[in-house]
Amino acid sequence: MEYKNQTENRAFQEMLLAAVKRLQNRSGEEIAAKSGAVFHSSRNMLEVQSFHEVIEIQLPEFYINSDMDEWHYLTLLHYLDMADGTEGSQKLITFGNLKDGLIRGTKFDRTAEQKLEKLLQDKDPEKIQKACKNLGAEFTETKADLCAVFPVLPRYPVTLKIWFADEEFPVSGKIFLQDHADHYLSVEDAVTVGEILLQKLSEAFSSL
Repeated sequence: MEYKNQTENRAFQEMLLAAVKRLQNRSGEEIAAKSGAVFHSSRNMLEVQSFHEVIEIQLPEFYINSDMDEWHYLTLLHYLDMADGTEGSQKLITFGNLKDGLIRGTKFDRTAEQKLEKLLQDKDPEKIQKACKNLGAEFTETKADLCAVFPVLPRYPVTLKIWFADEEFPVSGKIFLQDHADHYLSVEDAVTVGEILLQKLSEAFSSL
């Protein structure tokens, strides 16, 4: 088990170093223009909002001022690297609709629905709304009972739609991305983002 953990950690460090190396070949201005980050030339620093937190990324090392989860950090670097400035149409898609998402994305769609049902059961609507708000979500009107849009990354919002329980059906939820998501993260990183959201929601409920 320990050997496996060491192997996984080494693989992670290699991915992290590769991501930083790719970004170091580009200017802060270019990265900011394509990703929606803010570049402060006087401090040689990028500023990115992720959920309720503003992350400062020091160049050229790409160090951050946050104790965020390491996979969240790696996903942030991949986002900065892949971002091409494409704007979305506000149209929502499932993870299964992502490029190369047929297997991995569709599997996550199912897993997320199952986890959300467990996570949301016995939670009153007010508590659910408060947990979402504590993660920086904004609320929009849809046919769902609650629709929360999380600022996961500047041009990568993630939408959570919730239908509260009634006499016939238990509470349910679904997670959606915008139709330009493929221009900012791979399907693997998109799934990581979805898992991070689920984890943060769980933590937010625990802290209420």
